[in-house]
Amino acid sequence: MTGPTRASFIASPSPVEGELREIFRADEPLTIFDIGSCEGEDAIKYARLFPMARVYACEPLPENLRILQENLRRFAPEASITVLPIALADRDGRATFHVSSGHPDGRARSEDWDYGNKSSSLLPPDLHREVFPWVRFDTVIEVATERLERVAERLDIEVIDFIHLDVQGAELAVLEGAGPLLDRVRAIWMEVEAIPLYRGQPLKPEIEAFMTGHGFRIRKDTVGRVSGDQLYVAASRTDGRPT
Repeated sequence: MTGPTRASFIASPSPVEGELREIFRADEPLTIFDIGSCEGEDAIKYARLFPMARVYACEPLPENLRILQENLRRFAPEASITVLPIALADRDGRATFHVSSGHPDGRARSEDWDYGNKSSSLLPPDLHREVFPWVRFDTVIEVATERLERVAERLDIEVIDFIHLDVQGAELAVLEGAGPLLDRVRAIWMEVEAIPLYRGQPLKPEIEAFMTGHGFRIRKDTVGRVSGDQLYVAASRTDGRPT
């Protein structure tokens, strides 16, 4: 069975493209964070969808960063995408990073698509090894971590319009690291697990309680038996704009 290519993935619509078009105008000068950007394909999608946006692609893994930069040159040379080579977390400093690799049975191998590098996390694997036995975690490295609140201060960012958050179980740590900035975020599309794929990760009920407690409502929910994604929009206004 053949898999996707980078070109085909980038050309395909985002799962929340329709919702994002309803929340944001195409010509808005948005601030978008793609946190856990991996090889940058989603950052490129958002830059194409909102050509006036400033997109920040956050990724700590050195090999992913190399491919990310290649993808920007290949697919989005004119886009306003800034690469931040850090892992966002709930504290500033250094942390252990568990690097994933592997290839699923039945999938053709391609130099243009890596299945195994998309499960790396600040958290050690838990049930991930059972649910996805083809994914290995053979390598551990140290990466720089920074709170989103501090990143925004450093870059002189007062409002974040949209966050795509895919950090393999560390999503809540990233949001806690936003501090008061979380009140100035309009929408978040984030990965959510129903079972602990990673050790100590918050699960769907805890994520939902945190988000609703911080003034967000669920706009879309694809979480199944194992995992999925949820789109949250600031509840203070129907269009997602915080007051």
